[in-house]
Amino acid sequence: MRVIKAVITAAGRLQRALPLQTLIDTDGQEKSILIILVEEALRAGVEQVGVVVSPGDEVPYGQAVGTYRSRITFIPQVEPRGYGHAIYCARDFVAGESFLHLVSDHLPIARGTVGCAQDLVQTAERNDCAVSAVQASRESLLPYFGCIGAKRVAGSTRLYLVDRVMEKPTPTDAEQWLVVPGLRAGHYLCFFGMHVLTPGVMDILAERLQAQPEGVTLSDALNELPRRERYLALESNGRRYDVGARYGTLIAQMALALAGKDREWVLSQLLELLATREADRGNDVH
Repeated sequence: MRVIKAVITAAGRLQRALPLQTLIDTDGQEKSILIILVEEALRAGVEQVGVVVSPGDEVPYGQAVGTYRSRITFIPQVEPRGYGHAIYCARDFVAGESFLHLVSDHLPIARGTVGCAQDLVQTAERNDCAVSAVQASRESLLPYFGCIGAKRVAGSTRLYLVDRVMEKPTPTDAEQWLVVPGLRAGHYLCFFGMHVLTPGVMDILAERLQAQPEGVTLSDALNELPRRERYLALESNGRRYDVGARYGTLIAQMALALAGKDREWVLSQLLELLATREADRGNDVH
C-alpha cells in the first residue's frame, strides 16, 4: 500500500464555513484551517488532495487554499446524503486506491516531530490495511464521536484490532460493546477525525447507499469492514481540537500557539492577562 491521495470532507451544513477561518499556525504564519489540513496531508507524503464541498463553495475554497490550488480537486456533494456519502463522492478521485481522510472541523496537533497524519499513513502502509486514528476520551464525550470496540495488538502499545464501530453511542451501549482492556475506567477509544481507508470501504459505502439511498454514515461502513478485511486503530501521537465546538476555534488557536515558535511570547501574554484580571478583581472588591 502507498497512500498518495487525501480526501477532506467539508460539505456539512454546519461545517462549511469553518475551514475558511484563519489561525496562526505553529510556524507563526496566518493560514486558513483548510491550508493547515492540506499541509498536514502533504507532510504525510500525499500528492493530491480532494476536498468535498457543497456546490457553489468551490470559489471561496479555491481562494482559501492559496498557492496549493494546483494540488487540490474540488468535489461537489450535490445531495446531502450523509457523511458516508460525502466520502463516496470522491470515488472517482481516489480511483480504487487507498487514501488518507481528514474531516475539516478537527485540527490535529502532534506532540512530537512526526505529524499525526504522517504517523497514521506510515502505520497503514506498514500494515497494508485500513487504519483509523483514535484518542482515549471520557464517557462525557461519547455524543460527539464515533467509537470503537477493539483489542490491543500483541506487542504494541498503540495499535488495536477493531471488531466494532458505533456512531455516537450511549454510555450504556459503550459499556456493553466498546470497553477496551487496558483503558482507564470510563474512557473509550473515539475517532480522531483521521483515517486511512481502503477501496473496500468504498465498496461497502456503495452497497449501503443502494440499500439506504437517503444516506449513510462512515461508521456504518467501518462497522462492516472488520468482517471483510483487517482493520486497525492507532492511538494518535497528538491531540484533536474540534473547531466547531463552543470556543473550539479559540482553544485550537491556543493549542497551536503553545506548540509553536511563539510559545514563550504567548505564555507571557497569557500570564499578563491573568495578572491584570486578578488585579481588576481585587480593585472591584475594595
